[in-house]
Amino acid sequence: MSGELVIIKGAGDLATGVAHRLARSRYGVLMLEIPEPTVIRRTVSYAEAVYQGECMVEGITAQLAESAQAAAAIIGAGKIAVLVDPAWESLKTLKPKALVDAIIAKRNLGTKISDAPVVIGLGPGFVAGKDVHAVVETERGHDLGRVILSGAAHPDTGIPGEVGGYGVERLLRSPASGTFQGIGQIGDVVKAGETVAMVDGTPVTTVIGGVLRGLLCSGLRVNPGFKVGDVDPRCTRDNCFTISDKARSVAGGVLEALLHLQ
Repeated sequence: MSGELVIIKGAGDLATGVAHRLARSRYGVLMLEIPEPTVIRRTVSYAEAVYQGECMVEGITAQLAESAQAAAAIIGAGKIAVLVDPAWESLKTLKPKALVDAIIAKRNLGTKISDAPVVIGLGPGFVAGKDVHAVVETERGHDLGRVILSGAAHPDTGIPGEVGGYGVERLLRSPASGTFQGIGQIGDVVKAGETVAMVDGTPVTTVIGGVLRGLLCSGLRVNPGFKVGDVDPRCTRDNCFTISDKARSVAGGVLEALLHLQ
């Protein structure tokens, strides 16, 4: 690592694409997560380190750190560090070269342009020049990955981007309140109408056929409508275990913004 620390808020699949790209580019990377991450694409999300202690995505390992000091040692060993820090307290002590807000909450949950010498926000909810130094577009389409130095990303439409010709149909949502329990496994080929999980006895069924690309961690409490899974109609199993085209594009935008603003 170069010794230049970048802190990333969030460790979901887009954040992981960013972390992977930055680690490959010799930056030290620390990712901040909540105690129970609700990521879906767990096989390509460094948030999984919160549950497993360590995980690997495309040859780069992330390890759960017990403290900011332990995170520094993990980064020094050539790994990405993941720290449970929902209040972002480590920002005050570690003073990173850059901060990337990759929570993808569709709104700014508290990131300030003064948090680091370079502050980058992903997607809607940020205004470049006000909240952050740069915004990277996350909406699928012509502008995906574009670096915005003045203004905001496209507003959130609430409609999932199409994959293989399907949008909202590919998402799996909780039918009830209760504890989520997965039955299928990420990478399974599924048919339309197949039960892949349960929520306190109520089945979670697929709308379309394809490959089960994402599934929530079992044991988490969910409410009706909560996103719990994702079916990829393209049915290419290997895609479940590699960083997506969208995440790579966004990661490229972050690296461009970081180098430009430095």
